[in-house]
Amino acid sequence: MPANPLRAGIAAATLLGLCASAGGAEKELVTAGEFKRIYDPSVGESQAWYINDHTFVCGPDGVWHLFGITHPDPANPAEERVFAHATAVSLLRAPWVKRPFALTYAPEPPWNETHLWAPYVICNEGTFYMYYCAGDSDHARYKIHLATSRDLVAWKRHPGNPMVVDGYDARDPFVMRVGQKWVLYYTACSKPTGGNHVVACVTSTDLVRWGDRRVVYTDPEIGTFGGPTESPFVVQRGKSFYLFVGPRPSYDGTDVFVSNDPFSWRIEDKVGHIPAHAAEVVRDKDGKWYVSRAGWGERGVYLAPLFWRDGEDNGATNMPIPNGSDPVLSR
Repeated sequence: MPANPLRAGIAAATLLGLCASAGGAEKELVTAGEFKRIYDPSVGESQAWYINDHTFVCGPDGVWHLFGITHPDPANPAEERVFAHATAVSLLRAPWVKRPFALTYAPEPPWNETHLWAPYVICNEGTFYMYYCAGDSDHARYKIHLATSRDLVAWKRHPGNPMVVDGYDARDPFVMRVGQKWVLYYTACSKPTGGNHVVACVTSTDLVRWGDRRVVYTDPEIGTFGGPTESPFVVQRGKSFYLFVGPRPSYDGTDVFVSNDPFSWRIEDKVGHIPAHAAEVVRDKDGKWYVSRAGWGERGVYLAPLFWRDGEDNGATNMPIPNGSDPVLSR
């Protein structure tokens, strides 16, 4: 989630995205079907609200939970200070049930949060871990925080916060297992004060102590806030790792890149485009795949079927069919 609106400054990204598409991989391995709205945060409100970067998680009781950035229209990223929470007994059930805000920003010490952006939730050994961008007054030292919960309702900030400190506007965490380590991917720039927009990552063995920062994708676009490497999401299918990032080439667009190395992607290896902002991949209890979209002015969250053309439906994955248990190791 950028610190300033993207729509007014997307022309350069559009040109670069079109050039990349023209020179990128020809093979299309990932596509999406028709999007349908599943949740409107404006219900019960006196004005329109939006959801931006968000996350899905299935609880141990089989109930689905949605958490995300939320705020009344028009967009005001610096004032996004609460996380939306909605639930449903079925992923495709519409509308989802609106719940009280999951978390409110904590500007007081020791947290010193300036906003709440881009939550991502995983489960490990019965505890749910929510990673999110907590901001900072210094854009070269943005913080990613952690809150934990046992029931997906009551969240407690971890005393070891921040988990990650990086610039420029380091944000949009995504976490998965690779081998015997956890990997936290996020968007940043090549230098704390700006540069090429990148996807970076850090690793951990305990979900709390993170290190070994490296850059896994470098985009040719140079800048500070915003940029085309937001909302990174990684899906393993067999020996292939798919990186979803956007907005590309415009606000409502996500490109997909493939690699056999979860620590390295190239712009030439584009294998799909999804017409979605802040796209998240989610797998339903019947094994079917879906992709979401949301964003400023969109009035909610939408889902579409996600189709793979890689012949790896039975391959190893970091996204097993949800059954309320902990995620499996990516192999």
